[in-house]
Amino acid sequence: MLSRTLICAAGIALLASACAQNSPPATPQPAGACPADSDMSDTQLLGQWSGSIEGQPGSVRIELGPHPEWKGTAKGHVLRGDARLPMVGDVDNGSVTLEESADGVHITGTWLGQVVAGSCGREIRGDYLPGEEARPQPFVLRKLAPALYSSPAPATAPIRH
Repeated sequence: MLSRTLICAAGIALLASACAQNSPPATPQPAGACPADSDMSDTQLLGQWSGSIEGQPGSVRIELGPHPEWKGTAKGHVLRGDARLPMVGDVDNGSVTLEESADGVHITGTWLGQVVAGSCGREIRGDYLPGEEARPQPFVLRKLAPALYSSPAPATAPIRH
């Protein structure tokens, strides 16, 4: 009886060892499950964002993908009401800059924001500037989970500065 138990135990140990060798290694989790806000990069900017601008009706939706020409920059568009405007953006030490264009050539709106502390790069708050002389309007953007949208942002015409 004891030999059967030892044989079974040895078989289970061999099976566990074989399974461990065939499975991918576990990804270690960093001590703080999300990066520091200042470590947010342009890659975390990619995807879809939903938000609002104080004083403007309705919500906004921003869809960003990698910029095909400028490494470290995102490109896509902002949807506000019936308007779909081209947009580019980047991140520098947790500061986010997004620029939109009504005509695809000139900057007609600028979003200057900061990653919200503790949001793991999933919330941005700041000021929307709808023109050079306009008063800043507070905004908030929250990143949507990938399951909430089906495709990456399509390429749009570049904004020329």
